[in-house]
Amino acid sequence: MIITLTSTTSSKVAARLVRLREEGGAVALGRVLTLIISAPPEHVERAVDAANDASREHPCRVLVVSPQAATEGDADLADGLDAEIRVGGDAGASEVIVLRPRGGAATELDSLVMPLLLPDAPIVTWWPATPPDSPSADPLGAMAQRRITDALECSAPIERLLRLAEDHAPGDTDLAWARATLWRGLIAAALDEPPFTPVLSITIRGNTAHPSLVLLGAWLRQTLDVPVTLEEVADAPALTGVVLHRENGDVVMERPVDSTILKISEPSGVSHRVSLPLRTLSDSLIEDLRRLDPDDVYGEVLTTALPALVGESAG
Repeated sequence: MIITLTSTTSSKVAARLVRLREEGGAVALGRVLTLIISAPPEHVERAVDAANDASREHPCRVLVVSPQAATEGDADLADGLDAEIRVGGDAGASEVIVLRPRGGAATELDSLVMPLLLPDAPIVTWWPATPPDSPSADPLGAMAQRRITDALECSAPIERLLRLAEDHAPGDTDLAWARATLWRGLIAAALDEPPFTPVLSITIRGNTAHPSLVLLGAWLRQTLDVPVTLEEVADAPALTGVVLHRENGDVVMERPVDSTILKISEPSGVSHRVSLPLRTLSDSLIEDLRRLDPDDVYGEVLTTALPALVGESAG
């Protein structure tokens, strides 16, 4: 069900939510966090779909803030707020409030969302498109325990990560890090297998402009203190392979382009096959919402290891 409110206020939206709870019983109960999504109009529906999927594991109130920009010939856009309340089948296991402020109403977004925050619940802010340079200084980011960006959606992902590194604050994270989690787990598992010979160097293959590939390379370079080479693979959408060059031979992890199966070959001749499809936006968001404390490893990789790897590769 979608309820549309035009020329309204945040207080009126909150009052309508109360009436919905009284009428529907379970609506607005049992939420564990407030997820604020700051998105331009063209990203709203995709972000809401991902949030609805994530809400099945993390029941939450979803507040989407999407300011309406004045169009040509409409420079004097009247101040006001239009809103939608989505519940039931249109909101997954959450409730979704879409706020579309215009004119002066779009200048103080933190005040706009304040009446709609769940009491005594953590706040997470997510920018599904281009984020602010300093998420923790943004009005919607400053009120959140966790701030989620997505460099993959930016025109220059690696440059965006480097910009985020300059103003990183505890609680900041990026979905590119979540997209690399399964690879990090598989690499760690491979290194835990005997005979525990040292890793001499590492080659990472795939789309070298993909932020997950670069973050993975930075993590490995920092963790193992060995040279890391990024190798471009034509038409690769993301990561396609990692080779651990060890004293007793190479451990090769390879997921061909257009395949969802990762093959792991060990120096002993033993090979394994693991299902490893590309992670969807929903998958990545679900994982990031599993922790609300600062990710110190990501912070170190972003601020220290990533600039070093990019500088080394450029040199």
